[in-house]
Amino acid sequence: MENRIRDHREARGWSQGELARLLGVSRQTINAVETDKYDPSLPLALRMAKLFGVAVPDLFIDPWEPEQ
Repeated sequence: MENRIRDHREARGWSQGELARLLGVSRQTINAVETDKYDPSLPLALRMAKLFGVAVPDLFIDPWEPEQ
């Protein structure tokens, strides 16, 4: 799964540490999410979407499609 967390964070001029503080997680968590080493929990993904003012699918791109 690909994500656009870094794009949204940098557009606001936030460091990974600042974003982590706003979300109540560690900077290492933000780094792991941005580098696709960790998929955030649903509650964290929802908080990220709220903080950036976008929908979850605008942050996380999943290429999976159900079989027809």
